[in-house]
Amino acid sequence: MNKIFSAPDEHGYYGDFGGAYIPEMLFQNVEELKSQYLTIYNDPVFQKEYADLLTDYVGRPTPLFLAERLSERFNSTIYLKREDLCHTGAHKINNTVGQILLAQRLGKKRIIAETGAGQHGVATATVCALKGMECIVYMGEKDIERQAPNVARMKMLGATVVPATSGSKTLKDATNEAIRDWINNPIDTHYIIGSVVGPHPYPDMVARFQSIISKEIRSQLLNKTGNELPTRVIACVGGGSNAAGAFYHFLDEPQVEIVAVEAAGHGVYSGMSAATTQLGVPGILHGSKSIVMQTADGQVVEPHSISAGLDYPGIGPMHANLYSSGRGTFLSATDEEALHWAFEVSKMEGIIPALETSHAFAVLPNLPMAENDITVICLSGRGDKDLATYMNAMENK
Repeated sequence: MNKIFSAPDEHGYYGDFGGAYIPEMLFQNVEELKSQYLTIYNDPVFQKEYADLLTDYVGRPTPLFLAERLSERFNSTIYLKREDLCHTGAHKINNTVGQILLAQRLGKKRIIAETGAGQHGVATATVCALKGMECIVYMGEKDIERQAPNVARMKMLGATVVPATSGSKTLKDATNEAIRDWINNPIDTHYIIGSVVGPHPYPDMVARFQSIISKEIRSQLLNKTGNELPTRVIACVGGGSNAAGAFYHFLDEPQVEIVAVEAAGHGVYSGMSAATTQLGVPGILHGSKSIVMQTADGQVVEPHSISAGLDYPGIGPMHANLYSSGRGTFLSATDEEALHWAFEVSKMEGIIPALETSHAFAVLPNLPMAENDITVICLSGRGDKDLATYMNAMENK
């Protein structure tokens, strides 16, 4: 397979997007990662340890579930890739398991991370507990309030949760704080970035660790249908790690439609949105060139989404390239639509999805699905963390 869309070039660019735009203090760290990550990743001993942990600790492979009632409603075939059944309740653990093993081989003793919805923070705290490493998680003050159960889980796992109190007090600001920490602790610290964002090699590295999702989808579809290629794959996109994983092994298969769903908040043009591809322009954010919501003079525009994991003013460079090239179809769903579909899926399939994932379901009525189509939705996380929001919605009905 000629990896046109799934892999960056030698400088970390996906088309016009990517690269490493970093302060001088981080140059050694990023160069160390860039020069060693592929050698470590491709080492058979590393791959065996990673695969064993995915099986015995994470609980992979996750099921590919035929959603019969959902399929019946749309007179088509819809499968759900059940990443919500991973240990810790989301896809994030696929990446943190890989990065903690990488950090060990690089001789790091201290781990830092950023988190929005808290799932990446929990997944990072989990693997740090597993490997006995110090763990510091930066989280926006606003997200700490709306994701209290995940904050408690992180602390129970031994992590120190540090609130980000600047800006919108959400994911963007938590990432800023984590980068500042890394600048101040360049020798002993590894930064486990949770999405396909940041300077090269992070977008590629995180995508590789998450690519297990689409690798499994292909083999599972072949077993269930006799064909390993679906009609389309749908995933929600903030920074975009679950989408990168779900899309990865289909990106260079042009007959498979790639559908990414962003958070429209109160409406794409309401002034309270996180629909980056609709509102953004090329720019630099958190170490890479991508599409960024920003003012004419380059100031980042504060995003909004009911889902903390999609509340980000940028998008990973892989996704920016998919959008600009036309390879991916980028849609959006509002807060209200996401809430509606969270309840619909819960009642129809007995699965309470995370608010992030609910955005992916919300575009189903807008897609031209034929009877013989096969659609796979990446159900990236479970809705336990969002119960307070769901309860509030029920009370206000």
